[in-house]
Amino acid sequence: MKIKNRECLRSHGNIEGREQILEILEAGMQAADPYYNTASMIKITSDRKLHIGDPAFVPLGSPKTDNDIYTLGTDIKRIFVFGAGKGIHRIAEAIEDALGDYLTGGLVILKYGDEHQLKRIKAVFGSHPVPDENCVEASRELVRIIQSYNLKETDLVFTIIGNGASSLMTLPCEGMSVDDVKEVTRILQIEKGATTPQLNMIRNQLDQLKGGRITRFLWPARMVHLIPIDLNEPNALGGIGYNGLMKSNFWLHTLPDCSSPEKAMEILEEYQIEDKIPHCILDFLRKMFGKNSVLTEKEFSKYNCRIFGIMPEQQSFLPAAMKKAEELGYPPYLLTKRTFVDAFAAGQLIARIAVNIDMDGQPFQAPCALLMTGELTVAVEGGKGIGGRNQEFALSAAKVIKDNPNIVIAAVDTDGTDGPGGNFNSTAWLKGCKNLAGGITDGYTMQEACERHIDFEQAFREHNTSDILWKLDSGIWAVQNISIQDLIVVLIMKK
Repeated sequence: MKIKNRECLRSHGNIEGREQILEILEAGMQAADPYYNTASMIKITSDRKLHIGDPAFVPLGSPKTDNDIYTLGTDIKRIFVFGAGKGIHRIAEAIEDALGDYLTGGLVILKYGDEHQLKRIKAVFGSHPVPDENCVEASRELVRIIQSYNLKETDLVFTIIGNGASSLMTLPCEGMSVDDVKEVTRILQIEKGATTPQLNMIRNQLDQLKGGRITRFLWPARMVHLIPIDLNEPNALGGIGYNGLMKSNFWLHTLPDCSSPEKAMEILEEYQIEDKIPHCILDFLRKMFGKNSVLTEKEFSKYNCRIFGIMPEQQSFLPAAMKKAEELGYPPYLLTKRTFVDAFAAGQLIARIAVNIDMDGQPFQAPCALLMTGELTVAVEGGKGIGGRNQEFALSAAKVIKDNPNIVIAAVDTDGTDGPGGNFNSTAWLKGCKNLAGGITDGYTMQEACERHIDFEQAFREHNTSDILWKLDSGIWAVQNISIQDLIVVLIMKK
């Protein structure tokens, strides 16, 4: 099971609704596991032929659409795996299991808490969403290992880049430190609530590996870039398929990149934070005007690369969650995808839609399930608490559905970690829970908080949502996995 504390979560409040919404979340989170899709696209036949590919994973418009077939020992003499991202160990484990002794080695950078079973691929760890010194050391080791192998045209490299790679794979350019990059991340995304694309437009310019630069280290080996998302769905900048990757990519650091020093400076100016950013970063960006060093589409076309999006939407978390809702008697309605809005406001709005359905039967009839995906945002603005966007969404919604016996709301990050985490509660810490995946609330949550003398308003001011949800037995603790997007589910039960 992906959800570790399911019994606790369904032991109080709207018990029937909680049980059902947890089944929907579990179905979605199970479907977000990339192991099985990865294993299905890598086969070795008895004649030592290696087959790589699956039509369902090929980006629309790719120059090559058929499977790659190599003879092991002649066409390909060594095989490696390199990557970074939250939960990507599941992809690496599938590659290990598929290739067995044919796999030479490699290295992946994971988030603290990712529990892996890798044997041939080395795993190192770093911090997310704000990078730390271990991210830098891990990235240095990644470069050192790649260079030590002296890669050749007869080598094959699988790369894995997942959500979280932009923090975990951090190697600042000369003249700046990880603390400088951390400050940019903290101010822009955590304090100001900027989106990930905006943050990456800046981070990509400050790094020796981001912006497609790592692919230069891997040449002249053949490369298979595995990406655990659907590449045929519009990305945050509107790009679709192969052409979208070439023109509007901002976070898949093995591919061409659309950032520039000029765009980076425009974002800093938009948020009016130039006076807060370390001077070395401002000086670096200004010096780079007109000298963009990211990987371009023209350069990328010279390399021997394949790209596969191994989590197509039809085989991912959203259809699985909607199917389970239907099975439980809740016709599902997808409200929004790629939702990049404030978590508190979104919680209030979606909860009011649910109340409207319950009271007036508009815009849908109960029973039904409302679903959302995307990545909500939280502008901390000096708050010192521990929490996350999905937790803030769930608690914000609880205020609106107070005393309603027919509505249950839950929100999780599919990677099992909602926010940076930490020692938010001593009991949780002793049990091994350092990060919640999200939260679940219902019409009884506010009453339970009042009975336990919990101050909701202070929690929102300090963005200290993890401790409250844990105390209310409403904080979702889950196994860490890849991050695809947030999964938000609202059940409106029949009266």
